[in-house]
Amino acid sequence: MKFKWDKKYLYWGITAFTVTIAVMIFQDIFFKNSTFFGVLGNIWSVMTPVVDGLVLAYLLNPVLDFFEHRVVTPVFLRLKQNVSGVKEKRYTRSCSVALTMATTVFVVYILFRMLIPQLADSIGSVIRNFPTYVKNFTKWIEQVFRDNPEIEGILVNIIENYSRSIDELFTNQILPGVNTIVSSLSSGVAQLLRFTWNLLIGLIISIYVMSNKELFKAQAKKVVHAYYNDRTASAIFKEVHFIHRTFNDFIVGKVIDSIIVGLICFIATSILGTPYAVLVSVLVGVTNIIPFFGPFFGAIPSAILILMVNPLQCLYFLIMILILQQVDGNVIGPKILGDSTGISSFWVIFAITVAGGLFGVPGMFIGVPVFAVLYAEFRRRVNKRLKKKGFSPKTADYFEGGTVHPARFVSPADPEKMPEK
Repeated sequence: MKFKWDKKYLYWGITAFTVTIAVMIFQDIFFKNSTFFGVLGNIWSVMTPVVDGLVLAYLLNPVLDFFEHRVVTPVFLRLKQNVSGVKEKRYTRSCSVALTMATTVFVVYILFRMLIPQLADSIGSVIRNFPTYVKNFTKWIEQVFRDNPEIEGILVNIIENYSRSIDELFTNQILPGVNTIVSSLSSGVAQLLRFTWNLLIGLIISIYVMSNKELFKAQAKKVVHAYYNDRTASAIFKEVHFIHRTFNDFIVGKVIDSIIVGLICFIATSILGTPYAVLVSVLVGVTNIIPFFGPFFGAIPSAILILMVNPLQCLYFLIMILILQQVDGNVIGPKILGDSTGISSFWVIFAITVAGGLFGVPGMFIGVPVFAVLYAEFRRRVNKRLKKKGFSPKTADYFEGGTVHPARFVSPADPEKMPEK
């Protein structure tokens, strides 16, 4: 006897399951319960190598496309090789994947080779010379506010209190913590091996995904067409393409923009003679990945660090950062990113605040493209419903007062011709 699904009970079952999951998430977020996120944490620990491989493959896909279409394929054509056959495509893809992984390893090696020693020296120098910096900064405060002893006394007290706390943090927590980490490396061999294993599996998965991305794409299309009609399948493909374009344009553009900002900052600080130019430039470049708030996250601690060494250089640094952020916000960023998110500055701040509060720094970075996708989908549905009712989808038609009439009613005879906004 053939079993028949009752759509009514299936619908109520899915609804009950969704409500249960929503309640668990609500408890975890607002009552600090660990039921749902604890389960997710266990699943995440198991799926970490797979997720790492998929994320790495997605991030390296633009590099793969560059090598395949701009380097390997032209070389094969110059050698009069046919690149349309299955065997030839396999060769070009294999060469492209090999070049992509080699370039990635080389770039990571160069970064570690050049930056890590200088960063370590800079951080060590800051810790060793911190008391001297405090004394020099105190003398500078006394000279500047010599005619205002009350202000001078207040600032000196603040500096002494905070410097004592920071010095205790360095000497009693950070340095002993480093020693503890170094001394406990032998006991953490299992974790190191686990990390190495996850990294190795992730690299293998990323190579396999990049080598067979058309196969996975075709399999996904096959599944969608098997369970949905043509109209729904087309809508799903369109939505996935939009999500991919939004994430790809934002992530790749933001990384390129941050690298350029970091390089410009390094060149400018080197010319100005700013202390700890490498450390400051790395901070500014890395934090610039976070939209809107990123420049402040990098500039404020860098300015405090420079202020302790040379207050005048701190002023030069702040002026340089202000000019650099204006250039980045008005020239470099728009040229690279364009309108990759399609949302206003208010919604960017909203997305960063909410996602950052829930998921920390990764949420601040990934929250903007995620919110952009949700915002675009919601806007599309609202405009579609307005068209069915015969209303204009343009927001300007709903302003009150002035020359713009609110909610201008239009004929629903041909709503598809009306522009969206």
